[in-house]
Amino acid sequence: MYYNEETVVFLDGNFLKIKDAHVGLYNQTMHYGNGVFEGIRSYDTPDGTRVFKAKEHFDRLHYSAKMMHIELPYTSEELERLTYQVLEKNNLKDAYIRPLVYLGENMSLTPTKEVHVLIAAWSWGKYLGDNMLNVMLSSYQRPNPRACHVEAKVVGHYTNSILATSEAKAKGFDEALLTDMNGYIAEGPGANFFFEKDGKLTTAPLGNILAGITRSTVFELAKELKLEVEERFFKPEEVLNADAAFFCGTAAEVVGIKKMDAYNFPLKWEESNSYLIQRAYKRRVSTNEYKEVYF
Repeated sequence: MYYNEETVVFLDGNFLKIKDAHVGLYNQTMHYGNGVFEGIRSYDTPDGTRVFKAKEHFDRLHYSAKMMHIELPYTSEELERLTYQVLEKNNLKDAYIRPLVYLGENMSLTPTKEVHVLIAAWSWGKYLGDNMLNVMLSSYQRPNPRACHVEAKVVGHYTNSILATSEAKAKGFDEALLTDMNGYIAEGPGANFFFEKDGKLTTAPLGNILAGITRSTVFELAKELKLEVEERFFKPEEVLNADAAFFCGTAAEVVGIKKMDAYNFPLKWEESNSYLIQRAYKRRVSTNEYKEVYF
């Protein structure tokens, strides 16, 4: 699904076929989850293949690495250039890109100076599909921000996401929606969450959630569309009185939610402001309206 024998990746200064790339079995990332990554997309635009908001993604990768005491040996500019080379070598235009920073062999619980950088890419449709979603309120909560850096994109954090998504799918839902440690709605396992009431969009504030790149793009689009957006804490009961809702993230893009538990969001999707955001996001990424690149 992700590669074949001809797939080329970047690993530690070299472009290699995937079959020639090897990983040490005692690496700290595999044993303890101390590593960081990004999820990025490129699009085939009228101006050619463009990586959407590459700077923001690679700057966040640096932030995540810093929070986990990892010395990332490439600048954001270098990582962007390497990403375009990976795309070119694999003849990819519309692609999902996975930079992964993993650590060397270390069985102790201390930082290691041995740092590895992988950049892979593959063709991948929307993570949550194109259809409206049925979502359940998860029995799992997002980690306490005083226990770890929840705003960093850390490998080990996603065990929480796996548990929540697995529970939801086992119960017949498409995805989960998690609360924070205080019972306020936080986000999905791999996407930020917005709900709409009387035309206004509401989302959780930063602090207990990942600071999503797509989330920030939603704020940009809402401003351009003159839509009101509010960041605040809210309980599940408020969502169960909302008109519409959606998830947003690089892998998922913007996807509408049809139902939460037994509650059907009553506003027709195509008549909602949430739908306007979805359309504007598709236009933004496919026409290269966001043109900033390093080179």
